[in-house]
Amino acid sequence: MARILRPPASIDIRPPEKSLFLAGSIDLGNAPPWQSAVEEALADIDGVILNPRRHNWDAGWEQSLDNRQFVEQVEWELQGQEVADVIAMYFAPETKAPVTLLELGLFARSGKQIVCCPSGFWRKGNIDVVCKKYGAMQVSSLEEMIAAIRRRFRR
Repeated sequence: MARILRPPASIDIRPPEKSLFLAGSIDLGNAPPWQSAVEEALADIDGVILNPRRHNWDAGWEQSLDNRQFVEQVEWELQGQEVADVIAMYFAPETKAPVTLLELGLFARSGKQIVCCPSGFWRKGNIDVVCKKYGAMQVSSLEEMIAAIRRRFRR
């Protein structure tokens, strides 16, 4: 049974547990709740799902080093991706996802990414090129992403 961790909870992964980070469109809460759909579909996996979609997020928080809660959130997301075995990255077509674009660049060489960027995302071409250049796995739907995650967890 999957354990779900969200910020600000401590990232507690107990070897040999595998871990999955759900990177992707949030856009200050304006993106569809795709993370919940992935959590539900993978509820039976033996591992930890790191979901950055914080229950008590306040879109009014100043995005500044002076804002303790904002810094805590960003650091939680970076740590989660650094320690995760798999980074599932979803670019919702109706979003801009600037933070996800940044994270794609940060972790493109990690070999841990499974990227889903459906047609219609405003920078799909850039994402396609980065994934091809650095060997990041790409899929075309959330269903394919879930299947790819399952395969990685079976290894």
